[in-house]
Amino acid sequence: MNDYRIGQGFDVHPLCQGRPLIIGGTRIDYNQGLDGHSDADVLTHAIIDALVGAAGHGDIGHHFPDTDKRWKDADSLQLLSDAVSLLHENGWQIINIDATIIAQAPMMGPYVPKMITHLAKSMGIARDRINLKATTTENLGFTGRGEGISAMAVALLGSTAE
Repeated sequence: MNDYRIGQGFDVHPLCQGRPLIIGGTRIDYNQGLDGHSDADVLTHAIIDALVGAAGHGDIGHHFPDTDKRWKDADSLQLLSDAVSLLHENGWQIINIDATIIAQAPMMGPYVPKMITHLAKSMGIARDRINLKATTTENLGFTGRGEGISAMAVALLGSTAE
């Protein structure tokens, strides 16, 4: 019987002027970006947290701390690739990812297929192993006021050990 593990991840970043908006490795046409040490890609960060959490390897901050200059303005898809390499080295493979972007604006729907393509390539998995949704908070809370964007992700891993 295979060993399976599930992990969940969450990330949030405030919106700010002067930075591009990158979500799921995709540049979104918007007048603000997300503020953070790396590229502040909330979706990719939530997925990384879900993956390393499922494997019992802590969280994104343990592997890519914002106190380390190496990760300043880092491409989060590369961080995701590195996290997946860690999983493979420890005998895990990704079964599937289910994730949700929470943003009042901009509308994410038109970008979802491109996000899935970028994420799948970075993780080395088929596109159909990723389900991605976007929702608003109906103008409630910090996302509803347009102050930031958050994301949640769940990952299922399977052991590659026989």
